[in-house]
Amino acid sequence: MRFVFRHFAFLGDESRWAAEAAECANEQGRFWDYYEKLFAEQAGENVGTFSLENLKRFAAELGLDTKRFNQCLDSGKYSAKVQRETLQGRQEGVRGTPTVFVNGRLVEDGGDYAALRAAIEAVLGEEDEPSD
Repeated sequence: MRFVFRHFAFLGDESRWAAEAAECANEQGRFWDYYEKLFAEQAGENVGTFSLENLKRFAAELGLDTKRFNQCLDSGKYSAKVQRETLQGRQEGVRGTPTVFVNGRLVEDGGDYAALRAAIEAVLGEEDEPSD
């Protein structure tokens, strides 16, 4: 099994900036710490919570190298990646987050353990079937 995370920044500028900031944190090996910080700080959509200033503050609060982080974020280094992943998500039927795929198949209600388990077991069952 392999877990792949892709951005789906569909809520406007702040959503995009937050995704780019997480990639900048990833350069310092702190993607998941930053991701958790973003979720802890949520206060609504496009209300200023994920302004560039706040995203930089979050990095400082996590003890990241702020000079390196700020340069990364200001440069727009990951803008194309975030846009590409968001477009790909739309093309694959993603409508919100989180969205889960198992072997390329969208799992409706994939955040629900029972639904996810059933999808994984279905794929594993397919692998056990003899082929012609």
